[in-house]
Amino acid sequence: MSLIKSGLILVGLGAAAVGGGIYFGAIHPGADEPHSAVVFKLIETARDRAIAVRAHDMVVPTLGSEAQIRSGAGNYAAMCTTCHLAPGMAATELSQGLYPAPPELSTLGAPDPARAFWVIKHGIKASGMPAWGKSMSDEYIWNMVAFLQEMPKMSPDQYQALVATSGGHSHGGGESMPHDDAMPGMAGMGSGNHHDGAAAMDHDDAGTAPHAHDTPMSADHDDAGSAPHAHDAPAPAAHDDAGAPPHDHDAPVPPAHDDAGAPPHDH
Repeated sequence: MSLIKSGLILVGLGAAAVGGGIYFGAIHPGADEPHSAVVFKLIETARDRAIAVRAHDMVVPTLGSEAQIRSGAGNYAAMCTTCHLAPGMAATELSQGLYPAPPELSTLGAPDPARAFWVIKHGIKASGMPAWGKSMSDEYIWNMVAFLQEMPKMSPDQYQALVATSGGHSHGGGESMPHDDAMPGMAGMGSGNHHDGAAAMDHDDAGTAPHAHDTPMSADHDDAGSAPHAHDAPAPAAHDDAGAPPHDHDAPVPPAHDDAGAPPHDH
């Protein structure tokens, strides 16, 4: 009986210590401060076992067709490279800043397709890995798994050529376009760092050549059939003075009037 009481006391003290540590903020929440080796191993083991149990009975379809790999390449380039990188792609801000660090799938691939499918579909809590199954059907997730199995064998040129021939970000609905006009897997082959200060985006205006604006541009327009021209200030409207030909005034013109029956004249 004394052993049971001693055990309960130890458990109670342990729970109180953990609760006190949480309350007083002893556990560092920053992503730039890694867990201790013991805590990290505990979390990693719990995660891996939970995924293994849920993926154990999954039926893996036949993978490896050219169409599957091409489809998976387009979606991977649009949705995954910012964190998981691609052949020849340098580290990005997200891949360096997330904790736990996302695996570099360009070298890891998908050695366990059932596990890869489960993780892509359901995501992982508190890791930055989204549950893509909320917008992506199983067919397209399996296509991405098929691509992941092949990606470690690809050179950067082979990867880029495959993405270029794919349908891009296309998985049957729910797609959102990446913030860059080019897919990240194609545009991100450089350093992955764009901060010398705030980065400005170049853009085209309705098909015209790219240009810089110091001030907002006023639109050209036509005035009653005249040739298009730009105005620094609004032009005063032309008017007639008692039958005189139309003319413009630099200053407001007093109303036209007749002087004792005199013919119309300009003022």
